Amino acid sequence: MEARELLKQALSLPEKERAELAASLINSLDASVDDNTEAAWQEEIARRMRDIDTGAVKTIPWEEVRRKGRALLNGK
Repeated sequence: MEARELLKQALSLPEKERAELAASLINSLDASVDDNTEAAWQEEIARRMRDIDTGAVKTIPWEEVRRKGRALLNGK
């Protein structure tokens, strides 16, 4: 099956299945795990969660992020 046809079929999947497929594909590209990188990511995640929990940062609703991103991509 050609990549384009496979992509077309993948895009027709429900959102959750597309996300699972995308994660699987990304994971297949990097089979080795760097423990230092993994630890650094875990620390960063913990730091960001603390910032949210303490109110140090303000979150933005996904719809607003999507709207702003699309506006940037469209040059508006």
